[in-house]
Amino acid sequence: MAGHSKWANIQHRKGAQDKKRAALFSRLSKELTIASKMGGPDPDGNPRLRLAIQNARGQSMPKDNIQRAIDKGQGGGGDDYVDIRYEGFGPGGVGIIVEASTDNKNRAATDIRTAFSKNGGNLGETGSVSFGFDQVGEIEYPPEAGSEDEIMEAAILAGAQDVESDESGHFIYTAREDLQTVADALAEHFGDAVEAKSTKLIWKPQNTVPIEGDAADTLMKLLDVLDDLDDVSNVYDNSELSDEEAARLAGE
Repeated sequence: MAGHSKWANIQHRKGAQDKKRAALFSRLSKELTIASKMGGPDPDGNPRLRLAIQNARGQSMPKDNIQRAIDKGQGGGGDDYVDIRYEGFGPGGVGIIVEASTDNKNRAATDIRTAFSKNGGNLGETGSVSFGFDQVGEIEYPPEAGSEDEIMEAAILAGAQDVESDESGHFIYTAREDLQTVADALAEHFGDAVEAKSTKLIWKPQNTVPIEGDAADTLMKLLDVLDDLDDVSNVYDNSELSDEEAARLAGE
């Protein structure tokens, strides 16, 4: 599997996203509300809500905010949301998968198509990109959770498939169907000492596409524009930046 150390672009974007605290809380709140509306307010009987609560807690979202978002989903009326996946190509032939939760499919499609077309990309048919990705579970723990060896041992015992660690944290990968089981086992292992920063299904590329220079600049602009769209939940791509290129983009 490609290591996160090779996915310098992901770390570059994570750093930018971490600065958008208000936007992050807004996205977490939206997912809590949608999950509550679609599957009910009880996390024990609603796996999507259970994950949403775990992710909100992992980002230190206040309990009152979490409960308000859940209650909003039970408020009656309101908009009905649907989950849609879009696939397309960015500069340099980079494959991009966009997951959206929207109450207006036409708006979401128009905004996403515009983002691609104005930033050197184009939308493709469903399946045109995802065949080159694997959908797996990803559980992210902060560096202070333990050493690479300690996390590896705990993850294997919990039933995980793979672990990748770098200075930003530990990324534990599971089979799609094992995500919650592994997450629960790790939560029991760590207890109150440390919480996972995120627990989710992701699209992980089977192979990466090296990209640099102007194409890298344009790609990062496209990914940032997509990330900022209200309807967009997650953006995945298969680009690979060298450490030097990532440093350049980060202005280091």
